[in-house]
Amino acid sequence: MKKHLIALTLLLSGLAHADAVDALRDFGRDVKSGKANFTQTVTSPDGKRKKVSSGSFEFQRPNRFRFAYAKPFEQTIVADGTKVWIYDADLNQASSRKLADALGATPAALLAGTDLERDFTLKAAAADGGLEWVQAVPKQAESTIQTLKLGFKGKDLAAMEIVDGFGQRSRLDFSAVQANVALGAERFQFKLPAGADLIEQ
Repeated sequence: MKKHLIALTLLLSGLAHADAVDALRDFGRDVKSGKANFTQTVTSPDGKRKKVSSGSFEFQRPNRFRFAYAKPFEQTIVADGTKVWIYDADLNQASSRKLADALGATPAALLAGTDLERDFTLKAAAADGGLEWVQAVPKQAESTIQTLKLGFKGKDLAAMEIVDGFGQRSRLDFSAVQANVALGAERFQFKLPAGADLIEQ
């Protein structure tokens, strides 16, 4: 109850927006590992078509993460600190590329990187849907991303929204978020399944 009163006081005084930027800075500094479930909704540029997928997300700083999509198709994206691996179960095909080439100013860098403000300029955005939002603007020209926002409920990461260079919008809503949990090293190692093709980029 006390937490809600503080949040309400901040909203009324117009200071909550700055708080969302602080929440992201705190997240980047204090949260060394975490896991959550997610639902991802991808909306076409005209807003008429939507695709929904879901799965789980885990990360450990620096630069280790695992996105495991379960529905409607199985796909796994794993970063082991050196490389990023993408595995498509339906195709039984994996691809890999160097982390430095793949990470940069990306959503994954915001969640699992080590220095947010080296790669992004952080700005408070308007509150929406019960969340306080932070816009993260890549410092290097990044043609694949138009805008990138993170939504917080208090200090807790609740959502991420990305608009790509084509105007397609992706929103991830996080649930069952656990911060600073013990995660085994094997969670961030990729083993090529038997018979799978590997494409190295």
